[in-house]
Amino acid sequence: MSAAVDTQAPLDAKAAAAEARYAQATQLQLTWWRFRKHKLALASMVVIVLFYMVAIFADFLATTDPQATDARRSFIPPQGIHFFDDSGFNPHVYGLRGVRNPRTFQLSYAPDPSRKLPVRLFVRGYTYNLFGFIETDRHLFGVEGARPGESIFLLGTDQLGRDLFSRIMVATRVSLSIGLAGVMLSLFLGVLLGGISGLYGGWVDLVIQRIIEVLRSVPTIPLWMGLAAALPRTWSVIQVYFAITLIISLIGWTDLARVVRGRFLALREEDFVVAAELSGASQGRIIFRHMLPSFTSHIIAATSLALPAMIISETSLSFLGLGLRPPAVSWGILLQDAQNIQVLSGAPWLLIPAIPVTLVILAFNFLGDGLRDAADPYG
Repeated sequence: MSAAVDTQAPLDAKAAAAEARYAQATQLQLTWWRFRKHKLALASMVVIVLFYMVAIFADFLATTDPQATDARRSFIPPQGIHFFDDSGFNPHVYGLRGVRNPRTFQLSYAPDPSRKLPVRLFVRGYTYNLFGFIETDRHLFGVEGARPGESIFLLGTDQLGRDLFSRIMVATRVSLSIGLAGVMLSLFLGVLLGGISGLYGGWVDLVIQRIIEVLRSVPTIPLWMGLAAALPRTWSVIQVYFAITLIISLIGWTDLARVVRGRFLALREEDFVVAAELSGASQGRIIFRHMLPSFTSHIIAATSLALPAMIISETSLSFLGLGLRPPAVSWGILLQDAQNIQVLSGAPWLLIPAIPVTLVILAFNFLGDGLRDAADPYG
């Protein structure tokens, strides 16, 4: 009997400690503990972090200048890296020789095993600014001492001889940054206007809700086309970049505003809000210090689900020729080359930019699902 009591006592102590830990935990801690159990969402978060690391170090990962054109390198198929040869471990790629088709006179490329181009880490290449201010020419890997026209083409080249791998690296930075900037602006507009609508009510709520309904009633693609067509052709790439971000944000804030309004309508009669008003707190303090923290996790989940919509919007606009324009590089611009079926039949690797688009959209959606499930830690 005493042994049973002794065995039960440590279990009761552990249960009591666990209950005390949960009772003292913050909402953020409870959300994280529940989110950790969602394995697919955790894996998606790792994928998204890797994508943003690629975006930060895009030029460092690129092997050649993404804007460098060379007619001699047109439509080179993807190359594989050979890690061993007769001498042992020796990473290299084969040189290429051009072969002219006697019937179509089309130039194709075949590997030449007699020419081995050594692949090395931290090689010198084109000059770029790391983090925007550190000038360097170091790259993660590349062909050591390559002659003009020779390099490593992991994903092949396009019609103008530009390296597709390097262009995807740079395009990742542009597309993901537009999505992030667009969501931040949409988050600000959605929280501000949705909070004002739900807190004040009356004619203020009526006006804001009618604006939302008008924006949501306009067909998305014609609205994009009209706004994008209004951009002057003389604008620089940077100006178009910010204009596209603004356009996407002005369209995407309505959903979040509706969610925030509903939460504010439910919270404005709560005791802690009434107490804050009676104590003389300003409306801004009530919104940002008392009401918003109570459903921050829901806003995070809504934001993570809005990010893929922003990214696919930019990709769609650029693919249709209504968004960013060359010489800018984004996933949508890269996929423009895949519009021509005749070109695509001879160079199917031009569809490769669709893979990162699909991966990042799926990852953001799985992450959003995990955050949404973990948003209510007491559920």
